[in-house]
Amino acid sequence: MPRELDEDDVRVRPGKGSRPRTRTRPAHADAGTARVVTVDRGRFRLRTDAGALVSAVRARELGRRAVVVGDVVSVVGDLSGGPDALGRIVRVQERTSLLRRTPDDTDPVERPVVANAEVLVVVTALADPVPRPRLVDRCLVAAYDGGLVPLLCLTKADLAPAEELLALYAPLGVEAVVTGPGDDDPGVAALLARLAGRTSVLFGQSGVGKSTLVNRLVPDAFRAVGEVTGVGKGRHTSSSAVALALPGGGTVIDTPGVRSFGLGAVTPERLLAAFPDLAEAAASCPPGCDHAEGTPGCALDAAVARGAATAARLDSLRRLLAATASEP
Repeated sequence: MPRELDEDDVRVRPGKGSRPRTRTRPAHADAGTARVVTVDRGRFRLRTDAGALVSAVRARELGRRAVVVGDVVSVVGDLSGGPDALGRIVRVQERTSLLRRTPDDTDPVERPVVANAEVLVVVTALADPVPRPRLVDRCLVAAYDGGLVPLLCLTKADLAPAEELLALYAPLGVEAVVTGPGDDDPGVAALLARLAGRTSVLFGQSGVGKSTLVNRLVPDAFRAVGEVTGVGKGRHTSSSAVALALPGGGTVIDTPGVRSFGLGAVTPERLLAAFPDLAEAAASCPPGCDHAEGTPGCALDAAVARGAATAARLDSLRRLLAATASEP
């Protein structure tokens, strides 16, 4: 027979109590500093100032703010770097640059990709796959908008000549290197010299040889990736970026291959800010001016005519503005 119920079986939800909640949050004055080297499904791998690799999660006080590879963060908890060590990211320090993109041109919500990088290496193959200049142009827009210096890297020089593509980007003043497949290829050495002592991010479409390039820049990249991701398989997931230390100093951040690069949130004003010599003249343009060639009242052509800017700079700006308005 079932037991009879009495008043002791009644469950009463506890009250809120008499102690009021406080909005005061801990200051975390003892927090250590670390840099995010990879992100994977809500877990972060950090390298502390002492060189230890630490796993961490986000603290609640961060709210919805994104934490990406390259971020310098304040972290509390176990920072020893042991197998069971776990820290909490409590602050994201001010960023010096931010590479960001949107899923497509109709989506105005930007997704941060990499923070605090100095150089954006736009990797494109000379053949197999065929070059996509519009995608390269969009990467240049993102570099200028995010505060990074662009560098064009042309791979697979054994399959096609580089002169035509180099001539296409010469008016923009973008520095370029050309790499081939040889173990002693001078192009890889030239690229390594330009990236030494700096934080750079490699970006390009799938199949251009970006992973091969990383393995040549970082000879122990296979082992290093397994170390920073903590999975022990020597590779990172296709949806995440990973930061690797260059042998001669500096950091290179490898990113997954992409098929498109949305610029839905980049306005002409933000792009124009990357051309300060033209931005001053643009102040005299009529409201809503798109700065395209032949636009009535555009002051940029007049600035070139009186010598305040060069025609090559104006052509570069208009080319990048057109890139934001066309499919990659």
